[in-house]
Amino acid sequence: MPDILILIPARMASTRLPGKPLADIAGAPMIVHVWRRAMAAKLGRVWVATDARAIAEAVKKSGGGAVLTRSDHASGTDRIYEALQKVDPGRSADIIVNMQGDLPTLEPKSLVAAVAALQADRSVDIATLAAEIKKPEERTNPNVVKVVGTPVGPARLRALYFTRATAPAGEGPLYHHIGLYAFRRAALERFVKLPPSPLEQREKLEQLRALEAGMRIDAAIVDAVPLGVDTAEDLETARAMLTSRP
Repeated sequence: MPDILILIPARMASTRLPGKPLADIAGAPMIVHVWRRAMAAKLGRVWVATDARAIAEAVKKSGGGAVLTRSDHASGTDRIYEALQKVDPGRSADIIVNMQGDLPTLEPKSLVAAVAALQADRSVDIATLAAEIKKPEERTNPNVVKVVGTPVGPARLRALYFTRATAPAGEGPLYHHIGLYAFRRAALERFVKLPPSPLEQREKLEQLRALEAGMRIDAAIVDAVPLGVDTAEDLETARAMLTSRP
């Protein structure tokens, strides 16, 4: 069985909601909710990678593992790569999952689905998640990133492009991209060494760097899009959702 390592990047300096990893949701910091969801997937080791001691202490207080990283990383992918060197110096992890620290409602089964998509085909470098867009207004919303792909198996797409535009044209479903990534170790090591690519810079979508470099990304199709907490309104929604759960 492959050794799977889940890394959760978290930083204090969010532009729209500063300090959000420590925002209280139903009696626990948001980052702790995310860590618990990762643990519930029962895939392997889980570590939070952060630039703030307060975040690390909150995770450790709840029984989790946290590692401090530099504060100047350009992306969460760069942050987890630094963390990987610290928590896995023996290079035992074969699959590294980058789980965003602002997804407190992500279902553990979605993590499992992403890893399964990576394991289904050795030619896949990176696996991610997608869900069919159900709300008409989201089809044209540039904040809803779409994955354009071709079916390669039950509930799985091979990603051909990611875009903020409405695509593809014509009749048929559109898919909302969910920003969680399962990397083969070699793919992550290659990815972080690549310079930003032209389409990545144009669309402001980091995953296009991998496609432009010829890397294969498959997307597991899941039932629903988890709530990403980016604003104060999102935080209140998350509180309502998680407080109402038994």
